[in-house]
Amino acid sequence: MNRNKKNNGLLIFSILFLFFITGCSGGTSPPSVTQKVKPSPVAKQKADPAKVAEKTEPQKKEPEKKEEAEYTYNPAGKADPFKPFIQLTAARRPSGIPLTPLQKYDVSSLKLVAVIAAPEGSVALVEDSAGKGYFLKKGTLVGKNDGKVIKILKDRVIIEETYQDIMGQTKTSEHSLILHRPEEEGGES
Repeated sequence: MNRNKKNNGLLIFSILFLFFITGCSGGTSPPSVTQKVKPSPVAKQKADPAKVAEKTEPQKKEPEKKEEAEYTYNPAGKADPFKPFIQLTAARRPSGIPLTPLQKYDVSSLKLVAVIAAPEGSVALVEDSAGKGYFLKKGTLVGKNDGKVIKILKDRVIIEETYQDIMGQTKTSEHSLILHRPEEEGGES
């Protein structure tokens, strides 16, 4: 029981201490309420009529004019922030011309299977990753980057592609499809 009295006394002391601290916090007092005293009608008559007219009209405050230089953006000679840095598209094709099946493949995904020499010109047989075969002649359009067969040799086909580099300039590159001959099996004479 003695212990409960100490705990109760300590509790009351801490509560009083908190009230004392918050009461002496040094905060600002709430602003005092002032009442407007209306001048008597006799005092209005004695006052200057021009000043009375100014006081009775609602006062119109003009906004303060700050003289700031007006900024205008001039995009001339600056990069467009919404345009990608790297153009991943090929050089532009004429619109309205449909793509051939060979133009939908990347040149590196085609495999040269055979080259047939003919008096009218050589013909090459290429195969896609699904095993479907296509014939190539000189001038055939191949690949996603406007590739064109420029030479068919006995062991390879040379394809020239045009593309746009990062700076937007049109460049050309040559790719070769090489004929891989199956190695002869040894042991037979």
